[in-house]
Amino acid sequence: MICDTTTLPLAMHHLSDKIMSQLDISKLIDKLRQGKVDSSALTPNEKYDTWEEIKIKSFTKTVSSMWAMTLLSLYVRVQVTILGRHLYLDFARDTTDAQLQAESDTFSENGHKSFLAMADYLVTDKITAFIMQMQRAATEVLKEKPLKDRMNMDQVLQTVIQILDTFMDLCEANSWINYLVPENPPVYAQLMAVSSSGFDDSSLLNDFRKLDQLMSETRIVLASDDFRNIMERSLRKIAEVVVGDLAVQTTLGSGLPLATLLPKVGHLSSPLLEEPNNNKYIQIIRSMPEVELFYTFLYANMPPET
Repeated sequence: MICDTTTLPLAMHHLSDKIMSQLDISKLIDKLRQGKVDSSALTPNEKYDTWEEIKIKSFTKTVSSMWAMTLLSLYVRVQVTILGRHLYLDFARDTTDAQLQAESDTFSENGHKSFLAMADYLVTDKITAFIMQMQRAATEVLKEKPLKDRMNMDQVLQTVIQILDTFMDLCEANSWINYLVPENPPVYAQLMAVSSSGFDDSSLLNDFRKLDQLMSETRIVLASDDFRNIMERSLRKIAEVVVGDLAVQTTLGSGLPLATLLPKVGHLSSPLLEEPNNNKYIQIIRSMPEVELFYTFLYANMPPET
């Protein structure tokens, strides 16, 4: 599949780089260490603020990774399914005319690439806005959770789910889709083409018209109730598995102080952002029966419920 070999691996690689760099807490940890060595290096308020920032960023890092990995995995498969259906229909229409089919293939190659390259939009254009929104959600949820409070596995899971729910609540009227899909895909694709080639190729206009059609279909699918259902189920499943992995690594028992858990929470993001073939979470999403059924219906061109 195209999404397995090129599109999703590239998007995940870029995503990992961006999240790790923008939510890096190493300087904050160094700041606390310096405060231990030199008690005058940090005032009590500065120490408190530093710990709070570590708390927010640790959860933001993991929940952002969880949401972005899940949505990119689902989104790219929507793209590939829609593209595959169009290619099949084009082939069926042109199968009686080999020359027309050859011309169609040549014409559409750039359009196919531009369409699938939209999977990078989150990372190239929206990652900072996305992380800021997730950080807002994390701040809202975690403000009621002092660092000294003990948390068990169920409480960690509920905290993660609350952050996800708060993030989605902040994204009114399905505005989360705008993190994945450009408002004007042809213009965005044209800018990307100019950026990569250095010139404006007007011969690509027909490809851009097709791109606009495919992206419009993609946006309709993402806004559907059926997609929302598999998105929520997938996020819940991944949250449960990730926190389960944390429980295996940590003897929570009656709970650990939140401050003690933070390094482990932050480290949960790394396996979430591994490349698809080695990413067990992506494999879990793909194997969910309701996810498989959704894409089966989508390929068959059954309109999603809205």
